[in-house]
Amino acid sequence: MAVACAFLIWGTLPLYMRALDSVSPVEIMVHRMVWACLFTFALLAFKRQLGNVIAVLRQPRAVAWLLASATMISLNWFIYVWAVAERQVVEASLGYFINPLVSVALGVLLLGEKLNRWQSLAVGFAVAGVIWLTLLVGRLPWIALVLAFSFAFYGFIRKRVAVDAITGLHVETLLLLPFAIAYLLWRGASGAFFSQGGAIGALLIGAGIFTAIPLMSFAFGVRRVSLSTVGVMQYLAPSLQLLTAVVLFAEPFVLQQGVGFGLIWIALAIYAFDGLSRHRRVAPVAVQCAEAVAPVKDAAARVE
Repeated sequence: MAVACAFLIWGTLPLYMRALDSVSPVEIMVHRMVWACLFTFALLAFKRQLGNVIAVLRQPRAVAWLLASATMISLNWFIYVWAVAERQVVEASLGYFINPLVSVALGVLLLGEKLNRWQSLAVGFAVAGVIWLTLLVGRLPWIALVLAFSFAFYGFIRKRVAVDAITGLHVETLLLLPFAIAYLLWRGASGAFFSQGGAIGALLIGAGIFTAIPLMSFAFGVRRVSLSTVGVMQYLAPSLQLLTAVVLFAEPFVLQQGVGFGLIWIALAIYAFDGLSRHRRVAPVAVQCAEAVAPVKDAAARVE
């Protein structure tokens, strides 16, 4: 339920961002950062876990990694908000469709991981889809690529730091907080928070909260459901974004675009099929190992 909640929030986020149409993308990003920082601080204080933040800040290597991840997620937030403001939600949704495949590519290029034939085929279909869309519009779908690569690098970097989701998000926003405050001071009373009324101010505060909640919900739920379930559910968010763009925002989506998206959807289907197949093969082996080890543990317990 928690994982589904996270993807539902991410999927309907364009509706929230469209309500902030009168605010510049930079200012929205800054407010998301500030209020997410305050919200996670309050949660950590309530849970009496502020000591975790101090422990992380005493590790220069961890701080460096989290500064890098903060840069990646800030870039992702900014481009996403800008895409909504510029009526490019269709292309933004494409970024999150191809994100899992970009993560696979990073594993190959940066970690030396090997692709099996199904994964290689999936990556091939995804590349073909991006090439088709590039030829169709005469340019790279840079919004989708920036969103996909920034979020993939964010996930890659966060895997390098042993820190829980709430503490990690708080430290990330805390590291960039001085820049955010400097920007808000520079804007002063002309900023949207003070000049555009209480409703906009409330939405800006809520933007930070709705930034933190799905990240924490995902971190909580991913430990309690199988990875194969998460792998399938992760396409809920971009699917909702695409439906929102076409049905509610009336963004164009022609047959030629459908061909490019279709190639990428085929890639995702192959990737999901491969992941489910490997999960089903591994699960029985894990059960057999557990059953084999159980008698040994029982014997050891009797000896003690």
